[in-house]
Amino acid sequence: MAYLSRMTIFERPQVDTVLRLLTEDPKRLVVAVTGPRQTGKTTIIRQALKRVGLPNRYVAVDRPDDSLALPSRHDLGWLIRHWERARREAEKTERGFVLALDEVQHIKGWSGIVKGLWDEDQDTGCPVRAIVSGSAPWSMLTGLNESMVGRFHAVDVRHWSLPEMAVAFDFSMEEHLFFGGYPGAADYRDNHRVWHSYIQDTIVTPTINRDIVALTRVDKPALMRRLMDLLPHYSGQILSYNKMLGQLQDAGNTTTLAHYLDLLSDAGLVTGLGNYSPKPHLEKASSPKLNVLNTAVMTAPLGYTFDEAKADRGLWGRIVESAIGAHMYNSLRTATKLHYWRHGDHEVDFVLSRGPNVLGIEVKSGPRRTRPAGLDEFRKGIRNARTILVGAGGVPLNEFLSLPANYWLDEHRPRVS
Repeated sequence: MAYLSRMTIFERPQVDTVLRLLTEDPKRLVVAVTGPRQTGKTTIIRQALKRVGLPNRYVAVDRPDDSLALPSRHDLGWLIRHWERARREAEKTERGFVLALDEVQHIKGWSGIVKGLWDEDQDTGCPVRAIVSGSAPWSMLTGLNESMVGRFHAVDVRHWSLPEMAVAFDFSMEEHLFFGGYPGAADYRDNHRVWHSYIQDTIVTPTINRDIVALTRVDKPALMRRLMDLLPHYSGQILSYNKMLGQLQDAGNTTTLAHYLDLLSDAGLVTGLGNYSPKPHLEKASSPKLNVLNTAVMTAPLGYTFDEAKADRGLWGRIVESAIGAHMYNSLRTATKLHYWRHGDHEVDFVLSRGPNVLGIEVKSGPRRTRPAGLDEFRKGIRNARTILVGAGGVPLNEFLSLPANYWLDEHRPRVS
Protein backbone atom coordinates (compact mmCIF):
# COMPACT_ATOMS: atom_id res chain seq x y z
CA MET A 1 0.00 0.00 0.00
CA ALA A 2 1.81 3.09 -1.24
CA TYR A 3 -0.26 5.55 0.78
CA LEU A 4 0.40 3.85 4.10
CA SER A 5 4.14 3.60 3.52
CA ARG A 6 4.22 7.31 2.79
CA MET A 7 2.36 8.08 6.02
CA THR A 8 5.10 6.40 8.06
CA ILE A 9 7.47 9.13 6.81
CA PHE A 10 5.16 12.13 7.12
CA GLU A 11 5.18 13.92 10.48
CA ARG A 12 2.54 16.31 11.76
CA PRO A 13 3.61 19.39 13.77
CA GLN A 14 2.40 17.77 16.99
CA VAL A 15 5.38 15.39 16.89
CA ASP A 16 7.74 18.29 17.57
CA THR A 17 5.40 19.57 20.29
CA VAL A 18 5.43 16.22 22.08
CA LEU A 19 9.21 15.98 21.77
CA ARG A 20 9.69 19.45 23.23
CA LEU A 21 7.45 18.68 26.18
CA LEU A 22 9.21 15.39 26.89
CA THR A 23 12.72 16.81 26.76
CA GLU A 24 12.44 20.44 27.86
CA ASP A 25 9.72 20.54 30.51
CA PRO A 26 11.49 20.53 33.93
CA LYS A 27 8.24 19.64 35.73
CA ARG A 28 7.76 16.55 33.58
CA LEU A 29 4.03 17.17 33.14
CA VAL A 30 2.05 14.27 31.69
CA VAL A 31 1.65 14.83 27.94
CA ALA A 32 -1.95 14.15 26.91
CA VAL A 33 -2.45 13.65 23.16
CA THR A 34 -6.17 13.98 22.50
CA GLY A 35 -8.47 14.40 19.52
CA PRO A 36 -10.99 12.67 17.26
CA ARG A 37 -10.61 9.07 16.17
CA GLN A 38 -8.35 8.23 13.23
CA THR A 39 -6.46 11.53 13.20
CA GLY A 40 -3.02 9.99 13.74
CA LYS A 41 -2.52 10.24 17.52
CA THR A 42 -0.85 6.83 17.77
CA THR A 43 1.48 7.64 14.86
CA ILE A 44 2.41 10.96 16.50
CA ILE A 45 3.33 9.17 19.74
CA ARG A 46 5.33 6.45 18.01
CA GLN A 47 7.23 8.98 15.89
CA ALA A 48 8.02 11.07 18.96
CA LEU A 49 9.28 8.02 20.86
CA LYS A 50 11.64 7.14 18.00
CA ARG A 51 13.20 10.58 18.17
CA VAL A 52 13.13 11.31 21.88
CA GLY A 53 16.53 9.82 22.73
CA LEU A 54 15.27 8.37 26.03
CA PRO A 55 14.48 4.77 26.99
CA ASN A 56 10.77 4.27 26.58
CA ARG A 57 7.88 1.85 26.37
CA TYR A 58 4.72 2.13 24.28
CA VAL A 59 1.62 0.31 25.55
CA ALA A 60 -1.68 0.11 23.70
CA VAL A 61 -4.26 -0.10 26.48
CA ASP A 62 -6.84 -1.69 24.18
CA ARG A 63 -4.27 -4.31 23.13
CA PRO A 64 -2.38 -5.18 26.32
CA ASP A 65 0.95 -6.97 26.20
CA ASP A 66 1.47 -10.52 27.46
CA SER A 67 3.65 -9.68 30.45
CA LEU A 68 1.15 -7.45 32.23
CA ALA A 69 -2.06 -8.54 30.53
CA LEU A 70 -5.13 -6.49 31.28
CA PRO A 71 -7.87 -8.77 32.66
CA SER A 72 -10.48 -5.99 32.65
CA ARG A 73 -10.83 -2.63 30.92
CA HIS A 74 -11.52 -1.18 34.38
CA ASP A 75 -8.43 -2.67 36.06
CA LEU A 76 -6.57 0.22 37.69
CA GLY A 77 -4.09 -2.24 39.18
CA TRP A 78 -2.79 -2.98 35.68
CA LEU A 79 -2.08 0.71 35.16
CA ILE A 80 -0.28 0.98 38.51
CA ARG A 81 1.90 -2.05 37.72
CA HIS A 82 2.97 -0.52 34.40
CA TRP A 83 3.83 2.75 36.11
CA GLU A 84 5.85 1.00 38.82
CA ARG A 85 7.70 -0.93 36.15
CA ALA A 86 8.52 2.38 34.45
CA ARG A 87 9.81 3.71 37.77
CA ARG A 88 12.23 0.78 38.07
CA GLU A 89 13.47 1.46 34.54
CA ALA A 90 13.83 5.17 35.29
CA GLU A 91 15.98 4.48 38.33
CA LYS A 92 18.58 2.81 36.08
CA THR A 93 19.41 6.03 34.24
CA GLU A 94 19.70 9.70 35.06
CA ARG A 95 18.06 10.60 31.76
CA GLY A 96 14.69 9.26 32.80
CA PHE A 97 12.17 6.93 31.17
CA VAL A 98 9.10 7.57 28.99
CA LEU A 99 5.91 5.55 29.46
CA ALA A 100 3.29 5.93 26.71
CA LEU A 101 -0.27 4.72 27.39
CA ASP A 102 -2.30 4.79 24.18
CA GLU A 103 -6.14 4.85 24.27
CA VAL A 104 -6.13 5.26 28.05
CA GLN A 105 -9.88 5.90 28.16
CA HIS A 106 -10.40 2.12 28.24
CA ILE A 107 -9.43 2.19 31.94
CA LYS A 108 -12.23 3.68 34.00
CA GLY A 109 -10.95 6.17 36.56
CA TRP A 110 -7.48 6.34 35.03
CA SER A 111 -7.03 10.10 35.47
CA GLY A 112 -7.24 10.08 39.26
CA ILE A 113 -4.68 7.27 39.50
CA VAL A 114 -2.27 8.94 37.07
CA LYS A 115 -2.61 12.20 38.97
CA GLY A 116 -1.70 10.43 42.21
CA LEU A 117 1.24 8.55 40.67
CA TRP A 118 2.56 11.75 39.14
CA ASP A 119 2.32 13.53 42.51
CA GLU A 120 4.34 10.73 44.11
CA ASP A 121 7.04 11.00 41.45
CA GLN A 122 7.29 14.74 42.05
CA ASP A 123 7.81 14.13 45.75
CA THR A 124 10.48 11.46 45.23
CA GLY A 125 12.14 12.95 42.15
CA CYS A 126 11.56 9.81 40.09
CA PRO A 127 12.22 10.81 36.44
CA VAL A 128 9.26 9.07 34.81
CA ARG A 129 7.83 10.98 31.88
CA ALA A 130 4.42 9.90 30.68
CA ILE A 131 2.33 10.24 27.55
CA VAL A 132 -1.35 9.35 27.51
CA SER A 133 -3.71 9.47 24.55
CA GLY A 134 -7.42 9.11 24.04
CA SER A 135 -9.97 9.35 21.25
CA ALA A 136 -12.32 11.65 23.11
CA PRO A 137 -12.47 15.25 24.28
CA TRP A 138 -10.28 16.05 27.28
CA SER A 139 -13.27 16.77 29.54
CA MET A 140 -14.75 13.33 28.75
CA LEU A 141 -11.43 11.56 29.26
CA THR A 142 -10.74 13.04 32.67
CA GLY A 143 -14.22 13.63 34.05
CA LEU A 144 -15.86 17.04 34.18
CA ASN A 145 -15.29 17.47 37.91
CA GLU A 146 -11.66 16.34 38.08
CA SER A 147 -8.98 19.02 38.11
CA MET A 148 -5.84 18.25 36.12
CA VAL A 149 -4.41 21.74 36.28
CA GLY A 150 -0.66 21.72 36.79
CA ARG A 151 -0.21 18.03 36.00
CA PHE A 152 -1.13 17.57 32.33
CA HIS A 153 -0.24 19.36 29.13
CA ALA A 154 -2.86 18.66 26.45
CA VAL A 155 -1.69 18.36 22.82
CA ASP A 156 -4.71 18.88 20.58
CA VAL A 157 -4.80 16.75 17.42
CA ARG A 158 -7.40 17.77 14.85
CA HIS A 159 -8.48 16.58 11.41
CA TRP A 160 -5.92 16.63 8.61
CA SER A 161 -5.77 19.69 6.38
CA LEU A 162 -5.54 19.86 2.60
CA PRO A 163 -1.73 20.49 2.61
CA GLU A 164 -1.20 17.50 4.92
CA MET A 165 -3.31 15.13 2.82
CA ALA A 166 -1.66 16.42 -0.36
CA VAL A 167 1.87 15.83 0.92
CA ALA A 168 1.23 12.52 2.67
CA PHE A 169 -1.18 10.91 0.19
CA ASP A 170 -1.05 12.92 -3.06
CA PHE A 171 -4.62 14.11 -2.55
CA SER A 172 -5.92 16.66 -5.01
CA MET A 173 -8.08 19.47 -3.67
CA GLU A 174 -11.22 17.82 -5.04
CA GLU A 175 -10.29 14.50 -3.44
CA HIS A 176 -9.79 16.26 -0.11
CA LEU A 177 -13.17 17.96 -0.46
CA PHE A 178 -14.94 14.64 -0.98
CA PHE A 179 -12.88 12.09 0.97
CA GLY A 180 -12.02 14.44 3.82
CA GLY A 181 -9.02 14.35 6.12
CA TYR A 182 -8.87 10.82 7.56
CA PRO A 183 -5.39 9.38 6.82
CA GLY A 184 -6.43 5.79 7.51
CA ALA A 185 -9.07 5.98 4.78
CA ALA A 186 -6.73 7.27 2.08
CA ASP A 187 -5.93 3.78 0.81
CA TYR A 188 -9.58 3.15 0.00
CA ARG A 189 -10.40 6.17 -2.14
CA ASP A 190 -10.53 3.93 -5.22
CA ASN A 191 -12.91 1.47 -3.56
CA HIS A 192 -16.03 3.37 -2.53
CA ARG A 193 -17.69 0.41 -0.78
CA VAL A 194 -14.70 -0.25 1.47
CA TRP A 195 -14.17 3.47 2.06
CA HIS A 196 -17.80 3.93 3.09
CA SER A 197 -17.57 1.01 5.53
CA TYR A 198 -14.33 2.37 6.98
CA ILE A 199 -15.87 5.77 7.72
CA GLN A 200 -19.02 4.33 9.26
CA ASP A 201 -17.65 1.28 11.08
CA THR A 202 -14.19 2.50 12.11
CA ILE A 203 -14.93 6.14 12.88
CA VAL A 204 -18.56 7.23 13.27
CA THR A 205 -20.04 4.25 15.13
CA PRO A 206 -17.13 3.74 17.57
CA THR A 207 -17.00 7.49 18.25
CA ILE A 208 -20.60 7.44 19.43
CA ASN A 209 -20.56 4.08 21.23
CA ARG A 210 -17.09 4.16 22.80
CA ASP A 211 -16.04 7.79 22.98
CA ILE A 212 -19.32 9.46 23.92
CA VAL A 213 -21.91 7.04 25.32
CA ALA A 214 -19.32 5.06 27.29
CA LEU A 215 -17.64 8.13 28.80
CA THR A 216 -20.42 10.58 29.54
CA ARG A 217 -24.08 10.58 30.46
CA VAL A 218 -26.37 10.07 27.47
CA ASP A 219 -29.92 9.32 28.59
CA LYS A 220 -31.13 8.53 25.07
CA PRO A 221 -28.30 6.85 23.13
CA ALA A 222 -30.71 5.74 20.39
CA LEU A 223 -31.73 9.38 19.87
CA MET A 224 -28.10 10.42 19.60
CA ARG A 225 -27.46 7.75 16.96
CA ARG A 226 -30.51 8.85 14.94
CA LEU A 227 -29.37 12.46 15.28
CA MET A 228 -25.96 11.52 13.89
CA ASP A 229 -27.67 9.72 11.00
CA LEU A 230 -29.63 12.90 10.24
CA LEU A 231 -27.09 15.70 10.65
CA PRO A 232 -24.67 14.96 7.76
CA HIS A 233 -27.55 15.34 5.28
CA TYR A 234 -28.04 18.92 6.45
CA SER A 235 -24.43 20.08 6.64
CA GLY A 236 -24.22 23.68 5.48
CA GLN A 237 -27.86 24.37 6.36
CA ILE A 238 -29.55 26.22 9.22
CA LEU A 239 -31.90 23.84 10.99
CA SER A 240 -33.87 24.62 14.14
CA TYR A 241 -33.98 22.10 16.97
CA ASN A 242 -37.75 21.82 16.59
CA LYS A 243 -37.30 20.80 12.94
CA MET A 244 -34.71 18.26 14.02
CA LEU A 245 -37.17 16.78 16.49
CA GLY A 246 -39.76 16.60 13.74
CA GLN A 247 -37.33 14.75 11.46
CA LEU A 248 -36.36 12.38 14.27
CA GLN A 249 -39.99 11.76 15.32
CA ASP A 250 -38.95 11.79 18.95
CA ALA A 251 -40.67 13.11 22.05
CA GLY A 252 -37.44 14.58 23.39
CA ASN A 253 -36.77 18.26 23.97
CA THR A 254 -34.61 20.84 22.29
CA THR A 255 -32.28 21.10 25.29
CA THR A 256 -31.41 17.41 24.92
CA LEU A 257 -30.69 17.83 21.20
CA ALA A 258 -28.50 20.87 21.84
CA HIS A 259 -26.52 18.91 24.43
CA TYR A 260 -26.08 15.95 22.08
CA LEU A 261 -24.92 18.26 19.29
CA ASP A 262 -22.34 19.72 21.66
CA LEU A 263 -21.07 16.20 22.42
CA LEU A 264 -20.84 15.35 18.72
CA SER A 265 -18.94 18.60 18.17
CA ASP A 266 -16.49 17.84 20.99
CA ALA A 267 -15.91 14.41 19.44
CA GLY A 268 -14.99 15.93 16.07
CA LEU A 269 -17.97 14.79 14.01
CA VAL A 270 -20.39 17.69 13.45
CA THR A 271 -20.96 21.06 15.06
CA GLY A 272 -23.70 23.67 15.20
CA LEU A 273 -22.65 27.27 14.52
CA GLY A 274 -24.55 30.12 16.12
CA ASN A 275 -25.83 33.26 14.38
CA TYR A 276 -23.26 36.02 14.91
CA SER A 277 -24.35 38.95 17.01
CA PRO A 278 -22.40 41.50 19.07
CA LYS A 279 -24.88 40.56 21.80
CA PRO A 280 -24.04 37.01 23.01
CA HIS A 281 -27.53 36.26 24.36
CA LEU A 282 -28.98 36.63 20.86
CA GLU A 283 -26.44 34.16 19.49
CA LYS A 284 -27.44 31.51 22.02
CA ALA A 285 -31.10 31.84 21.05
CA SER A 286 -30.45 31.22 17.34
CA SER A 287 -30.96 28.08 15.29
CA PRO A 288 -27.68 26.24 14.60
CA LYS A 289 -26.04 26.03 11.20
CA LEU A 290 -24.86 22.46 10.92
CA ASN A 291 -21.35 21.73 9.68
CA VAL A 292 -19.50 18.44 9.60
CA LEU A 293 -15.94 18.68 10.92
CA ASN A 294 -14.60 16.26 8.33
CA THR A 295 -16.37 16.07 4.96
CA ALA A 296 -16.06 12.28 4.89
CA VAL A 297 -18.69 12.22 7.66
CA MET A 298 -21.03 13.97 5.20
CA THR A 299 -20.20 12.24 1.93
CA ALA A 300 -19.96 8.63 3.12
CA PRO A 301 -23.61 8.21 4.20
CA LEU A 302 -24.94 10.01 1.12
CA GLY A 303 -24.01 7.05 -1.09
CA TYR A 304 -22.55 9.11 -3.94
CA THR A 305 -19.32 8.13 -5.65
CA PHE A 306 -16.64 10.77 -6.12
CA ASP A 307 -17.58 11.32 -9.77
CA GLU A 308 -21.32 11.40 -9.03
CA ALA A 309 -20.83 14.04 -6.34
CA LYS A 310 -18.77 16.26 -8.64
CA ALA A 311 -21.47 16.02 -11.33
CA ASP A 312 -24.20 17.18 -8.92
CA ARG A 313 -23.60 20.94 -8.72
CA GLY A 314 -25.96 21.50 -5.82
CA LEU A 315 -24.41 18.75 -3.72
CA TRP A 316 -20.87 19.75 -4.66
CA GLY A 317 -21.58 23.29 -3.55
CA ARG A 318 -22.67 22.04 -0.12
CA ILE A 319 -19.56 19.86 0.11
CA VAL A 320 -17.34 22.84 -0.71
CA GLU A 321 -19.05 25.05 1.87
CA SER A 322 -18.86 22.30 4.50
CA ALA A 323 -15.15 21.80 3.77
CA ILE A 324 -14.52 25.53 4.25
CA GLY A 325 -16.41 25.51 7.55
CA ALA A 326 -14.62 22.38 8.76
CA HIS A 327 -11.22 23.81 7.85
CA MET A 328 -11.84 27.01 9.76
CA TYR A 329 -13.24 25.24 12.80
CA ASN A 330 -10.32 22.77 12.92
CA SER A 331 -7.70 25.52 12.59
CA LEU A 332 -9.17 28.03 15.05
CA ARG A 333 -6.82 29.42 17.67
CA THR A 334 -7.77 30.29 21.23
CA ALA A 335 -10.24 33.19 21.54
CA THR A 336 -11.25 33.06 17.85
CA LYS A 337 -14.87 32.06 17.20
CA LEU A 338 -16.75 30.82 14.14
CA HIS A 339 -20.39 31.71 13.38
CA TYR A 340 -22.74 32.32 10.47
CA TRP A 341 -24.84 35.49 10.00
CA ARG A 342 -28.46 35.87 8.98
CA HIS A 343 -30.67 38.91 9.23
CA GLY A 344 -34.02 38.93 7.45
CA ASP A 345 -33.49 37.68 3.90
CA HIS A 346 -29.74 38.27 3.98
CA GLU A 347 -27.14 35.70 4.97
CA VAL A 348 -23.36 35.28 5.13
CA ASP A 349 -21.93 31.75 5.17
CA PHE A 350 -19.37 32.22 7.96
CA VAL A 351 -18.17 34.86 10.39
CA LEU A 352 -14.77 34.78 12.10
CA SER A 353 -14.40 36.96 15.17
CA ARG A 354 -11.80 37.71 17.81
CA GLY A 355 -12.36 40.68 20.05
CA PRO A 356 -13.10 43.72 17.85
CA ASN A 357 -11.99 41.92 14.66
CA VAL A 358 -14.90 40.57 12.60
CA LEU A 359 -14.66 38.98 9.15
CA GLY A 360 -17.64 37.86 7.03
CA ILE A 361 -16.88 35.02 4.60
CA GLU A 362 -19.02 34.00 1.62
CA VAL A 363 -18.26 30.77 -0.24
CA LYS A 364 -18.99 30.49 -3.97
CA SER A 365 -18.28 27.15 -5.62
CA GLY A 366 -19.79 27.88 -9.05
CA PRO A 367 -19.14 30.58 -11.66
CA ARG A 368 -19.38 34.06 -10.18
CA ARG A 369 -22.17 36.30 -11.47
CA THR A 370 -22.71 39.06 -8.93
CA ARG A 371 -21.27 39.99 -5.56
CA PRO A 372 -23.38 38.29 -2.87
CA ALA A 373 -25.74 40.88 -1.39
CA GLY A 374 -25.32 39.38 2.07
CA LEU A 375 -21.76 40.65 2.33
CA ASP A 376 -22.81 44.26 1.74
CA GLU A 377 -25.66 44.02 4.22
CA PHE A 378 -23.33 42.42 6.75
CA ARG A 379 -20.93 45.33 6.53
CA LYS A 380 -23.79 47.77 6.94
CA GLY A 381 -25.15 45.98 9.99
CA ILE A 382 -21.92 45.06 11.80
CA ARG A 383 -19.67 47.95 12.75
CA ASN A 384 -16.04 47.68 11.54
CA ALA A 385 -16.72 44.31 9.88
CA ARG A 386 -14.66 43.27 6.88
CA THR A 387 -15.62 40.71 4.24
CA ILE A 388 -14.01 38.20 1.92
CA LEU A 389 -15.24 36.02 -0.94
CA VAL A 390 -13.87 32.48 -1.23
CA GLY A 391 -14.10 30.61 -4.52
CA ALA A 392 -15.04 31.98 -7.95
CA GLY A 393 -14.04 35.64 -8.19
CA GLY A 394 -12.33 35.67 -4.79
CA VAL A 395 -9.63 33.82 -2.88
CA PRO A 396 -9.05 30.46 -4.63
CA LEU A 397 -10.37 27.48 -2.69
CA ASN A 398 -7.01 25.72 -2.53
CA GLU A 399 -5.36 28.85 -1.14
CA PHE A 400 -8.01 29.35 1.52
CA LEU A 401 -7.84 25.69 2.56
CA SER A 402 -4.04 25.87 2.83
CA LEU A 403 -3.91 28.59 5.50
CA PRO A 404 -5.36 28.62 9.05
CA ALA A 405 -8.48 30.57 9.90
CA ASN A 406 -6.66 33.26 11.85
CA TYR A 407 -4.57 34.14 8.81
CA TRP A 408 -7.68 35.54 7.14
CA LEU A 409 -8.75 37.38 10.27
CA ASP A 410 -5.49 39.33 10.34
CA GLU A 411 -6.49 42.84 9.34
CA HIS A 412 -3.19 43.45 7.53
CA ARG A 413 -3.71 40.75 4.89
CA PRO A 414 -4.08 42.45 1.50
CA ARG A 415 -6.84 40.15 0.17
CA VAL A 416 -9.31 41.22 2.85
CA SER A 417 -11.50 44.04 1.54
